[in-house]
Amino acid sequence: MLIELKNIIKNYDNSGVVTRVLHGINLAVEEGEFIAIMGPSGSGKSTLMHTIGFLDRPTEGEYYFDGEDTKSFTDDELARIRNDRIGFVFQSFNLLPRTSVLENVMLPLIYSKKKTGHEHQAKKALESVGLGERLHYLSNQISGGQKQRVAIARALVCDPKVIFADEPTGNLDSKSGATVMHILEDLNNEGRTIILVTHDINVALHSKRIVTIRDGEIVSDKKVLASERLHSKETKD
Repeated sequence: MLIELKNIIKNYDNSGVVTRVLHGINLAVEEGEFIAIMGPSGSGKSTLMHTIGFLDRPTEGEYYFDGEDTKSFTDDELARIRNDRIGFVFQSFNLLPRTSVLENVMLPLIYSKKKTGHEHQAKKALESVGLGERLHYLSNQISGGQKQRVAIARALVCDPKVIFADEPTGNLDSKSGATVMHILEDLNNEGRTIILVTHDINVALHSKRIVTIRDGEIVSDKKVLASERLHSKETKD
């Protein structure tokens, strides 16, 4: 099992006022799955992703990643996992402005164990998302859809176990969004684990399993039937 959560609770303390956001989450994700986590605003879906993605620690409960109990991991160990074994794609792209596409994708490699071949790996990742001809463009010289593809390339460059995508089509037009979902589908078909957070059922239906969360609890966990799945057609942006 790649990811296993047992009775995960997450509280936030604001000047002594404790707010519980996750209420005993139990979730298992096998390697190679494509899961969409859905829920309305304030449901806890982003908090759940941040917890699974080691951006935040749970208050209580057990979290096993690739068979390892994460409770005893130091902050440095968690940082290495985030860089080397997990890739993130965010709605707002999070690219460095006035920095080239190639340099943005190379950034995670600077902090990785890989000491050589950074440019080659970054070029390979960009070519895999159809941006091999945009290497030296600045990040503020490309479209929103292209920025998100750069973000996917950056997420891929360290060859992670799992890619987390938080509302990856939220800032995109329908054509660019379809391109991004096509790329995520292809990555999953190649064996990559994808965990997608979205409020859009049409985006969620590209996945193979939908987990619905409401008020910090999982209220539904079901497979997406082949007849229900939406498949993106690749478009040029």
